[in-house]
Amino acid sequence: MIHVSHLTKRYGARAAVDDVSFDVATGEVVAFLGPNGAGKSTTLRILAGSLGPSAGRVTVAGHDVVDDSIEARRHVGYMPESVALYPEMRVIEYLDFRAELKRVARRNRGAYVDDAMHRAGVAEVAHRRIGHLSKGFRQRVGLADAVVARPPVVVLDEPTAGLDPNQIRETRALVRALGESHAVLLSTHILSEAEACANRVLLLHRGRLVAEGAPDRLRAMRRVTHVDVCVRGAPEVAERVLDGIPGVAAVARIDSGDGTTRFRVDLAPDVDAGRAGDVAEHASAALVAAGLGVRELGSSGGSLEDVFAALTSGAPAPLEDR
Repeated sequence: MIHVSHLTKRYGARAAVDDVSFDVATGEVVAFLGPNGAGKSTTLRILAGSLGPSAGRVTVAGHDVVDDSIEARRHVGYMPESVALYPEMRVIEYLDFRAELKRVARRNRGAYVDDAMHRAGVAEVAHRRIGHLSKGFRQRVGLADAVVARPPVVVLDEPTAGLDPNQIRETRALVRALGESHAVLLSTHILSEAEACANRVLLLHRGRLVAEGAPDRLRAMRRVTHVDVCVRGAPEVAERVLDGIPGVAAVARIDSGDGTTRFRVDLAPDVDAGRAGDVAEHASAALVAAGLGVRELGSSGGSLEDVFAALTSGAPAPLEDR
């Protein structure tokens, strides 16, 4: 439904988007994840037809956003990061006006507006003036605007900005529901949002696509670096047992109290994400065999946050692949 091929957008000598390619199919929610200035909003504006590319090709539902701009835009519901609204209009009036602009047939307009208001959670404020709404509700009116014409493609730029925790959960549920029958592309710099909403993540850094895949696959790109263990029993014995397990590079005693001791078990550089689980399993079995109690055991270093930091900080990090 969305096809982006070698997209580039330059501002003078600076490339805001640099040779980016990806596809989004119907029934898929894809999250653009990256720090501020990565090129996420620029790419979304090009998809929505409000900004032209410098090079490359972008099509929406088979329509080129440059050569067939009007048809491409008819197939896109776009919510920008800063939604421009008419504060003097009531919510229902605004959405009816927007539905008319988007050429929703008069016979369908009332039903489409009601549906959009309920989906976005603004039905309760339908007759209030937009200027009297909180920032969170104004954000949700923008979301209702994006879906009011029932477009096959929905493009959302930071859709939960300004929402409270309950509204965030509701918006995420809406995005997931939209993904069942639409092609949804959203941008965010919130890692938990990408994990909660998206089937697939595109990680951008300085205008380039540096990683792509399901959240689980991206987490696996980060090598597990250590295992945390809490043991009940003699700490000297526990340390000796842990130090003798294959794949362990070093053992450090962190703290102790109430008859337990915590250890950080650093893994050897050649231990990949799959083998880290084996090391943890061997550690548990060896400690129990030595007459010690294992209170807690867990691996660290495999979160999506680690991947995000490793790929966007410029600092070296133990990534397994890209």
